[in-house]
This record gives sequence, structure tokens and C-alpha cells, in this order.
Amino acid sequence: MNEIFGMTDLDTISSLADIINSKELSEITITEGGRTITIKGRKCIPAPPHMGMPPMPPMNAAAPAPAPQTAAAPAADEANGGNIVKAPIVGTYYRSPSPDKPPFVKIGDKVKKGDVIMIIESMKLMNEVQSEFDGVVERILVTDGQAVEYDQPIMIIK
Repeated sequence: MNEIFGMTDLDTISSLADIINSKELSEITITEGGRTITIKGRKCIPAPPHMGMPPMPPMNAAAPAPAPQTAAAPAADEANGGNIVKAPIVGTYYRSPSPDKPPFVKIGDKVKKGDVIMIIESMKLMNEVQSEFDGVVERILVTDGQAVEYDQPIMIIK
């Protein structure tokens, strides 16, 4: 009987098919010597959808912690003269450093430029967002743990 890779052809094909099914692969290719076997499974894994995110700067893997992020340049809230703090990155908004800690800011709190006002978790990194101006927190437009988009309004500071 013909042998490929030290096994019979049927045994090899059967083993590769089992690997594809158990690992949910779309295909597997084995090459040895001058012979190549490719087995394609039924499950084709679709490519992930394009997220439309702005490009992220390269992160230094050796860095102990990410540099604090600052909020995008504030925009005037024409309705009531406040400043809109927008999400500087895509991620998850957190109002406190951990569930058992108090929030960074609450409605009515005074903030100064440079104060940490929230965390946005992105790609498993906690990014502190600092206020770019002095004022009083008038409104918080998102809820704790909510997913936020780049440039999405998060809070209004007057």
C-alpha cells in the first residue's frame, strides 16, 4: 500500500480531517519531502469585519504602563455654554479606577486641568483620561461600563 508521512493514505487523510473538525480549522496543509496534502473543512472562518477605528500608535511592549491619555480638544456646547469632553479612543468607559473605589468625578464636582476624570479600557489597557480645562461637571452622557466610540461625547464640563 502507498504510504505518505509514515501512514497509509487513508489513515493520513482521516487524521487530518479529525484535526480540522476538532480544532474548527478551515483547512490544513502538510508537506513532507516532495508530497503535499491539503484538506479543507466545511467551516470557513470569515474575516473579521472592518471596525473603522482610527489607527492606534504602536505600543512599546516593554513599557510598564501606558502614558496617560488626555481628552480630545473640548468643543463648546452651544446649548448651554459648556465644554464637551469626547472619547479620545474606542473602548469601554469606566467612571472609577475599580468597582470598589469611588468615581473620579460626579455631577457637580469641580475639576482642574490635568485631573483624571475617567478611564477608557481599550485592548485590555486602562487609559486614564485627563481634563483639559477647569470647570464643574454638569452632565455625564454615558453609563459606567458602556462601550464608547472615538470622538463620542462623554461629559459636559462648564
